[in-house]
Amino acid sequence: MWIQHTIELPPFRRGFHLITDRIREAVPELGRCRVGILHLFIQHTSASLTINENADADVRTDFETAMNHAVPETLPYVHTLEGPDDMPAHVKSSMMGSSVSVPIGDGRLLVGTWQGIYLGEHRNQGGRRKLVATLWGESAAPR
Repeated sequence: MWIQHTIELPPFRRGFHLITDRIREAVPELGRCRVGILHLFIQHTSASLTINENADADVRTDFETAMNHAVPETLPYVHTLEGPDDMPAHVKSSMMGSSVSVPIGDGRLLVGTWQGIYLGEHRNQGGRRKLVATLWGESAAPR
């Protein structure tokens, strides 16, 4: 089976946000997939996707702190037409990545016990974000 959905996320404040449950809700066909892959792609150049620890909220704060340290807004960027947070957001997006793939087994995302899917919002006012979710796999046998 091949299934594809566009998922529109609401605006999030700058930082890292768990979106695993939103993905599960937006792709109900996951429950019918015996084995497969879910590929997620963000259609933006100033936000990113990643997989990391989902248990301790401090991880989200530390991600933001580390990214701001690695890519400060105070560098002498040339691309500044869209504000001082725009070019650093592009760099952070390229560093973190625009897609993730998650294996599917028996109708579930096969993320680890402490893993979740994150949206990295790198703009102060990023707005709504669109993801393309592509599910490829083998359907479970009818019961």
